[in-house]
Amino acid sequence: MKLHFSKIVLIIVFTGFLYSCNSVKRVPENEHLLVENTIYVNDKKNKSERINNLLFQQRNKKAVSIPLRLYIYNTARPNIDSIINGKLDSKSKRRNRVESFLSKKQLERYIQARVGFNNWLKKTGEAPIIVKDVKTQKSENQLEKYYFNNGWFNVKTSSKTNKLDNKTATIDYYVETGEPYIIDSISTKIASPVVDSLYKFTENKSFIKPNKQYRTQTFNLEKERITSELRNSGVYHFSQDYIYFEMDTVKTNKKVNVELQILNRAIRTEDTVLRQPFNIYKVKEVNIITDYSYENRNTDSSDSLVYKGFNLYSIGKMRFKPKALTDAIFITPNKVFRDKDRSNTFRHINNLQTFKHPSIEYIENPDTTLTANVLLTPLKKFGLNFSAEVSQSNIQSVGLSFNPSLLMRNVFRGAETLELSAFGLIGASKDGGDESDPFFDINELGVDLKLTIPRLFFPFNTERVIPKTMFPSTRISIATSSQTNVGLDKQTVSAIFNYKWYASKLVTNRLDLFNIQYIRNLNPDNYFGVYGNSYDSLNEISQEIDYNNGEDLTYPDQTDMFINDVLSGNTSLEPEDPDYDTVSNINERKIRLTENNLIFASNFNYTRDNRENLYDETFSIFRFKVELAGNLFSAISKIGNLQKNDAGQYEILNVAYSQYVKTEFDYIKHWDLSRKNVLAIRSFVGIAIPYGNSTNIPFSKSFFAGGTNDNRAWTAYSLGPGSLDSNDEFNEANLKLAFNIEHRFNIFEKFNGALFIDTGNIWNVFDDVTDNRATFTNFSSLGDIAIGSGFGLRYDFGFAVFRFDIGFKTYDPSYPSGDRWFKDYNFANAVYNIGINYPF
Repeated sequence: MKLHFSKIVLIIVFTGFLYSCNSVKRVPENEHLLVENTIYVNDKKNKSERINNLLFQQRNKKAVSIPLRLYIYNTARPNIDSIINGKLDSKSKRRNRVESFLSKKQLERYIQARVGFNNWLKKTGEAPIIVKDVKTQKSENQLEKYYFNNGWFNVKTSSKTNKLDNKTATIDYYVETGEPYIIDSISTKIASPVVDSLYKFTENKSFIKPNKQYRTQTFNLEKERITSELRNSGVYHFSQDYIYFEMDTVKTNKKVNVELQILNRAIRTEDTVLRQPFNIYKVKEVNIITDYSYENRNTDSSDSLVYKGFNLYSIGKMRFKPKALTDAIFITPNKVFRDKDRSNTFRHINNLQTFKHPSIEYIENPDTTLTANVLLTPLKKFGLNFSAEVSQSNIQSVGLSFNPSLLMRNVFRGAETLELSAFGLIGASKDGGDESDPFFDINELGVDLKLTIPRLFFPFNTERVIPKTMFPSTRISIATSSQTNVGLDKQTVSAIFNYKWYASKLVTNRLDLFNIQYIRNLNPDNYFGVYGNSYDSLNEISQEIDYNNGEDLTYPDQTDMFINDVLSGNTSLEPEDPDYDTVSNINERKIRLTENNLIFASNFNYTRDNRENLYDETFSIFRFKVELAGNLFSAISKIGNLQKNDAGQYEILNVAYSQYVKTEFDYIKHWDLSRKNVLAIRSFVGIAIPYGNSTNIPFSKSFFAGGTNDNRAWTAYSLGPGSLDSNDEFNEANLKLAFNIEHRFNIFEKFNGALFIDTGNIWNVFDDVTDNRATFTNFSSLGDIAIGSGFGLRYDFGFAVFRFDIGFKTYDPSYPSGDRWFKDYNFANAVYNIGINYPF
C-alpha cells in the first residue's frame, strides 16, 4: 500500500512534535522544571490571581492544561548552525558533494533558513522555567510585603521546594498573617493655617476611617486627595512631598494611631532651606498668544485686544473671534488658581481640532499672583484626506470605493470645522458581465457636508444648564447619495442637527434636535429581481394553480397582475388557503420595501461608560436611546387640514411620512477573571411602535437578528421573525431581545480564544403583521428565542483584534415546538464569522 507524500510528512511532523512533548527535554542536569506553585494562607489554599501574581517565578503558561509554548520551544535545536556544519564536516568530502549538488550559495541559504526557523521556534515558544532559590526567596519577600501593607504587621512567610524524580519540582508557599491592625485614632499636625483650614473643610472626604483595617494604599489615596484638593483651591506650590503620616502601634493592642503631618512650604536657596506658610494664589491675568510658533517666539505682537479680562495677542492679523478662544480657556483672570483648569483647557483646545497641543505656563508674580500664558499654534487652514478600498459582497463580485474629504478649520473665525466628504463606488455585480451590460454595472455616489461648532448653537444662553465644563458641541450635517443599477436603486437625502455634551467623566449625552431622512426608490419594478426568494415562492404558487400556463412569471407586469388577481378573488385560491396568505404577505412586504420614506425624528442618547482605559477589563457600559418621529408633521397636517391618501395617511411632498416611537436599552458588562480570562455579557432590548400616520416601521429603523455582532449562529437578517421559517433575504421586525455571554481566554502570546452563547430573536408587535408565528403575543412567545453557541479565535494586533467565530444553531425556533434542539448542530450548517474587534 502506498502512502502519499503529504501523509508521510504529516507523520514525521507529528512524531517530532510528540518527541518535543517531553517537557524536561531542555532542562539541564541537576536542575528542575517548575510545574506548579501553591500558596497556603493560614493553612488554606489561595488561588486568587492577585496573590499568585506576586510570585517572581511562574510555571510555563498552559493552553487547555498543555504547556504548548514549552513544547514548541523544545522542538528547537540548541546551536543549530554548529550541528548542521558538524554533520557536513563529519565525513571527508561530504560538504563538497553537497555544494556540487546545491551550489555553495544555495547551501548557505539552506543553513540560514534552518537557523531562522529554529530561532522562530525559540521566539514563539517559551523556555522552561527552572526553579531558582533566589527567586523563591524574592517571592516570599513579596508575599510578606503585600500582607504587611494590608495591615498584617506580624506576617510570616516560608516555602518548601518539592523536587521530583522526573526533573520537575513544585513549590509550596506558606503565609501566616496573624491578626490585622485596625486604625484607631486620627489626629493632625498642619503647619500652615491656610492648609489647615482647607483640610478641615474637606476632612469628611478622607479615605482614612477609624475602625477600618490598615492598608498602605489608603494612605497613598489620601495623599493624592489632599494634594488635589489644595492645588484646586489656590495652593499653587503644594505637592505630595509635604504630607507625612506618623503611625503609633506600641502597646496599642493591634491598633494604629495615625497623625497626619503637613509641613510648611520649603524655599531652597544655594545653601539653606527656608520654611514658610503656604499662601493661596490668584490668577492675575491670562495671556493668549493665538499664533505662536517656536520660530516667532521673540517676535512682538502686531494685533492685540482685551476680551472679558483675557489678553489676546497675534503676530499677524487676529484670525479668531475672542469668544471662541476664551470659551476654551478654563483659567480665568482674577480667580483662584485651580490645577484642574489647566487639564480642562488642554482637553477643550484639543477637541477644537484647530490647534496643535497647546503650551500653558504659569509665571509667579511678587504679589502672590500668577500670570498664565496660553500658547496656541494653529493647524493649517485646510486638510485633505483620501482613502480607497477593494471589497466583495453577496451582491457584487468586486467593488472599488473611494472617499476623498476636505477639512476647513476656523470657517467662521469661531474655531468651527467644516468637512466636505464624498464617496463613490463602482463594482461588478454577480449577475453582470453579459454582452449587453458593462462589466462595472454598479455605481454609487454621495456627498456629506458636516459643520462642527465647539459650543451649543442655540438662541439662548445655555451655560447654566450645560456649562462649558461639559465640553458641549454642535454638529450640523447634510448628506445625499444615489445608488443605481443595483437592487431597488435608492436616492437618499438626510439632514441632522445634533448636540453632544459630557455630563460627567462617565456619561455622554447626544441629542438630535432633528434628524430628517428622505429615501426614494428609483427602481421599484426590480423588486423581485432583488428579493429572489419571494419571487420563487410567488412563481411556484402560480405554477401550482397553472396561472400562466406553466410558464414563469415575468416581473413586474405578470407578478403584479398575479398578486392582484389572487387578492381580488380571481383565482382558485381562497382567503383561508395558506398559499393565499403567502401571496398576501409577499404583497404587503413588497409595498413596504418599495415605498418611499420620509422620516422627521428627534432622539436622545445616553451612554454611561466606566472604563478607565483601553486595557480595563472590569467595566460596564449602559446605553439608552429614545426616538420620536412624525409628530411635527402630524401637527402640521392637522392644523393645515390636509387630505389623507387612499391608504388613510397624510402626505408631505407626496410621501406618507413615518410616525413612531422607538427605544433601545443596551447593557454590557465585563469581568476580569485573572490570567487574561474575561467574562463578557451583553443584553439588548429594543422596540419601535408605529402610530398615527404609520402602521409599520420603516425598513431603515427596524431591527434584525444574526450576524457577526449579534447571534453568530445565523447570518445577518436570516433569523426570525419569531418562529417563522422565512425565505426572505432580509428579515426584520420592530421588537428585539438579545443576550450574549462570552468567555475569552489567552492561548499564547497574541492568540486568544473564546467560547460563547448567543440568544435572542425579533418579532412584530403593534403593527400590521398578523402572522402568529412572527408576532409577539404573550410570554409564551419567549419560547421562540433562538440559541446559538460556538467558539472563536482572535489575534490581537494591538490597534485592532482580528476575530474568527464559528456559530452552531443550538435551539432553532423555526422547527416545530418540541423538536428544536441541536437540529443543525454540525459544521456543515455552522455559520463562519469574520470580524474586527470584539462583538461587545
